[in-house]
Amino acid sequence: MRQGEHPVEGLVRKKAAALKLGYSGETYGYSIELGYPPPPGVPTMFLLDPAIKRECIWHGGRYRKAGALVDRRNNVVSVAGGKGDESALLTKNLGSGDSMLASIADPQRAPEMLEVREAIRGWRFYDGFRTDMTSPVRTSQIGTFTPVLHNDGRDLPAALQTIREIGDTEGLSRTIEDAFPGSRLWIDEQHGRFVLQLQQHGLLRPLGAAELSDGTLRFLLLTAALLTPRPPELMVLNEPETSLHPDLLPALARLILEAAGRTQILVVSHAQALVEALEPAGACRRLHLEKSFGETVLAGATLFNTPGWDWPAR
Repeated sequence: MRQGEHPVEGLVRKKAAALKLGYSGETYGYSIELGYPPPPGVPTMFLLDPAIKRECIWHGGRYRKAGALVDRRNNVVSVAGGKGDESALLTKNLGSGDSMLASIADPQRAPEMLEVREAIRGWRFYDGFRTDMTSPVRTSQIGTFTPVLHNDGRDLPAALQTIREIGDTEGLSRTIEDAFPGSRLWIDEQHGRFVLQLQQHGLLRPLGAAELSDGTLRFLLLTAALLTPRPPELMVLNEPETSLHPDLLPALARLILEAAGRTQILVVSHAQALVEALEPAGACRRLHLEKSFGETVLAGATLFNTPGWDWPAR
């Protein structure tokens, strides 16, 4: 079948269908497992809604039963060490679609839940900025102090102005000059609304956000995200090269490398030029994904070179 000589045929499923997600940090690890809900007692059209089967927080980088701190099995959540004692129960009626991180706050018995929740909430994901003509990025917005760019970029002028006032002003000017030589960026205030202005070399007047090309606007959005005055523990950029002119990729790579000195950055990219510009600096670790028989796998991964990881049993 792998060589294409025979058609692919399904087998009888022996394990329950599940989606598992997890991470581990210096102090705590966390995992969540989702599956199908149990057969309902009444007719419903929501049979495919995911139900949380298992959640766990443990101490250390790898799950061990002895290292578990907070454990959730279906609707029951308990702290470790109770051995069935009622005092160890945090709840036994948690909704199947509700995460224990979002539903429970007990700083006395489970302080690690608050720390893990705040750590995850601090991560930033920039999956794609809308730059079409009806995008909020292209219209003026009420200006407020904005140390963190919104995930859709709607507060771009305020975020750039915040960088100019309390952030890396020199880095912002350097990035604009690197990407658009001879250009100058500033923010106008018009009756409480902030308007982005970019004066480019050779043009008689500055252009506003509504007039900029998709690539130019997207680069400015990435600049505001990466030069944030409040860098997170983790920032994820998904295909940042989208709509960018190839000549902008080296400047983007230098911007990412500069920001990587302040936060951990995960870049998902299909642009070979961007990957090659990031690799020589030595600060970039490349993980290449490839398709194998319909499955996305890590190229070159073996039992001996992948990080150790164990999933809590359902």
